Amino acid sequence: MCGIAGFVRRGGTRPADQALLGAMCDAIYHRGPDDEGTQLIDDAALGMRRLSIIDVAGGHQPISNETGDVTVVFNGEIYNHHEIRARLLNRGHRLATRSDTETLVHLYEDDGDRMVDSLRGMYGFAIWDSKRRRLFVGRDRLGIKPIYYWERPDGISFASELRSFLVDPEFRPRVSPEAIALYLAFGYVPDPHCVFAGVRKLAPGHVLSWNGETGLSVSQYWSPLRAEVSVNPQDAVEELRRLLDDAVRSHLESEVPLGAFLSGGIDSSTVVALMARAMDRRVQTFSIGFEEPEYNEAPHAAQVARALGTNHTELIVRPDADQLVEDVIRGFDEPFADSSALPTLLVSHLARERVTVALSGDGGDELFGGYTRYAEVAGMEAPAPAPLRQLLRALALMRSPGATGRAWMLNRARGWRGRYANTVASALSAREGGVASADVARLRPALEHVLDPWFEKFGSRDFATQMMLVDLETYLPGDILTKVDRMSMAVSLEARVPLLDHLVAEFAMSLPSGLKMRNGVGKWILREAIAGLVPATVLTKPKQGFAVPLDHWFRGPLRYRIEALTREEAPVHAWTDIGAVRRIASEHLSGRRDHQGMIWRLVVLNGWLEALAAGDLAAPQRVHDLLRRSLQV
Repeated sequence: MCGIAGFVRRGGTRPADQALLGAMCDAIYHRGPDDEGTQLIDDAALGMRRLSIIDVAGGHQPISNETGDVTVVFNGEIYNHHEIRARLLNRGHRLATRSDTETLVHLYEDDGDRMVDSLRGMYGFAIWDSKRRRLFVGRDRLGIKPIYYWERPDGISFASELRSFLVDPEFRPRVSPEAIALYLAFGYVPDPHCVFAGVRKLAPGHVLSWNGETGLSVSQYWSPLRAEVSVNPQDAVEELRRLLDDAVRSHLESEVPLGAFLSGGIDSSTVVALMARAMDRRVQTFSIGFEEPEYNEAPHAAQVARALGTNHTELIVRPDADQLVEDVIRGFDEPFADSSALPTLLVSHLARERVTVALSGDGGDELFGGYTRYAEVAGMEAPAPAPLRQLLRALALMRSPGATGRAWMLNRARGWRGRYANTVASALSAREGGVASADVARLRPALEHVLDPWFEKFGSRDFATQMMLVDLETYLPGDILTKVDRMSMAVSLEARVPLLDHLVAEFAMSLPSGLKMRNGVGKWILREAIAGLVPATVLTKPKQGFAVPLDHWFRGPLRYRIEALTREEAPVHAWTDIGAVRRIASEHLSGRRDHQGMIWRLVVLNGWLEALAAGDLAAPQRVHDLLRRSLQV
């Protein structure tokens, strides 16, 4: 696990570029505190920070082929690198290390851009081809690892995090209005958009190539869309059980201590149970809890840990809420408002005290229909007729914002995609009670349909499956996986997500939604596949999100952060309507209405803009040390 950074200049690198490359790597020190590697080659500058996991002694990067004309820097893990190595050796290649990184350069020699078809893992890599003076960059299929790129006037830069661009004197961080609008709507900036104008994220399942003559080219090499198959339910259960077992086993290779996050839910319990069956020692598991009972899953996680025989570590935390919020805001390179990042950082810190690698259960909801919004539309084959949609819209607009039934009517009026379009509308339109400034709100017509291309691409499947596919390419990488990557890497912990092995994902997305959702309950096939493997209480426990007592904190130690939003000098008002912000702050603090979600987005955006102005975002995240001071046990 590492962080990578670098750039290519037309006409060749300059002596000063070595210092710039070093600064870009220093900015992501937290992603790899064990080692650093930098190299200037022709037009290219390649750098990395390394968290040593596999071939600890010999895996120093950058790594080149035998002739030195293909060089790679790599972030992630290739879980089938042993099979690839054997194939390369049979073809006559000579490999100098045992690392998975080295297989990439030789695979590129043989297969060129199609090398990504052979990879099983999570990755963001950059390869410099000296003969062709060409940069080739790839991101894994599901978007587990991040890649940003910036077409600079004299070339291109790439990095695992935006911090690496912020140390470049030639980079001018101009905040994008479109990105802010998307953030206010979704709580994150979806791929391929970026908070800074001129910067893009390489989307999951995509590769990028660049050279000085032809410029930039981006293409997709993988999609989760699969034709629906007709399969016997019991055969499907058996195949899923086999694929899950194989995926978890493949994710266990490590030369450093390895464990798992355990919440006691279906997904994390599945991963831990399969780990326990595959390992010759007790699995180390980690969970946190809060004093407030409604937010405390620790007792259930401990019960599951006892049943599975793990070596369990539990921490009931009483964090310094304000310091924790500050650490989380600065732990992201873009505004990010999924409040479950707070407990994710805490459990990552707890795990890092004992292990360097932790397996996580993320991805099960998107693959197997775990969210209630999928069950709500399961079985639907067609939207409401156009006349009915027009009537519903007229009736909805006669009601005041927030009135009972109004949102449902607007969703129905817009058809199935309405829930997504309404998300944008409610954040940006004053008529919908939104908070965006007039300039940002003007972007609503274009952004209201930002997800339409995905729905059109996946239109061959029933709508519940379309929603899962859209989430797999937007919400999963933009929110869930961004959260796990940044919060684990903030404390130099590698997080692996075996449920998102692409072979599992491809199988899951070929299944009809009827094998995932039955009688309004999701994950039917997953429950069947793990029955008898996990305690029965796991299968019957109601779904509970990974949450913190944010509502308590907003009326206590974080109240001043809400009050700060109402001041004219708050930086958030460059993008919001101060009158609307003051209104929702007053309503929330008085208890008249619950605006917790939007207020958290505004608090995060305000703090992020303050950190950007102060230059704090360019500093490496030494959150591990900060948490030692902010946590009370």
